[in-house]
Amino acid sequence: MSFSLVTYRTDGEPQLGLLLSDGSVVAPPELKQWAGMLELFDDWGAAAGVLEGLDLSGAPLVAGAALLAPIRFPRKVLCAGINYRKHIREMGGLEPGPSWRPFFFMKPPTTTVVGPADPIVVRDVENARYDWEAELAVVIGTGGRDIPLETARTHIAGYAVANDVTARGYHKRTDVPVDAFVYDWFASKSIDGSLPMGPGITPAFAVADPQALRMRLWVNDELQQDESTADMICTIDELVAAASKIVTLEPGDVICTGTPAGVGAGRGLYLRPGDLVRVAVEGLGEITNPVET
Repeated sequence: MSFSLVTYRTDGEPQLGLLLSDGSVVAPPELKQWAGMLELFDDWGAAAGVLEGLDLSGAPLVAGAALLAPIRFPRKVLCAGINYRKHIREMGGLEPGPSWRPFFFMKPPTTTVVGPADPIVVRDVENARYDWEAELAVVIGTGGRDIPLETARTHIAGYAVANDVTARGYHKRTDVPVDAFVYDWFASKSIDGSLPMGPGITPAFAVADPQALRMRLWVNDELQQDESTADMICTIDELVAAASKIVTLEPGDVICTGTPAGVGAGRGLYLRPGDLVRVAVEGLGEITNPVET
């Protein structure tokens, strides 16, 4: 039976559970040995074995479970920029050559990550010009520095659906003394609540090929993005290895792997209050977030 790891709340404190393919949430007693998702990933070597051996036939069903962000307080959130071939072309660029190395930016981990049904809160709508970016999120289970490409996959605990909401209007400044400071990644990418994620974290052992997953995004039921993770320039393994050469990766770190073609910026489309954004990744489920002020 397929499942993903979730953090949920009923009336009390957040709890660990499993989201099943039929949409129900169960709470196997085996999960009680970890206080939360971060503690589980800190113990990923043992946790992976427990999850692979679970018998869910008698797992207690949780009624009225409200899903939170699966990992509410990641240690780090790293995002890969321009990592899809067709996305580069839609933005007027050319695919980089063989010497290309991936580049990353960071989102504040405790204030940007929100849950699979939480609102995307927008401010200064006309100037900020909020855009959508469907992404496959990778969650690290085994940390490391200078991870070899050949073993990068073994450091991944699982995968989730994400939306890297971006304030395009804040990305480029005109009031700078020299051109070197024209791009403001912090202002465009670090806005509170700008990384809806979920619905859960599907263990890596349950995903046969993360480089062959269909990813789609709808705004108000209109399909905007529809692409495969096969269109990535740098593979997931390459991103993990490259990131670990810059920073030490830790259990519970999240790496967003880039967005495919179909963002709004290339067509002058932006999110507005009242919109509903839905993102689905094949085999991982979907998230649905209303846009509010």
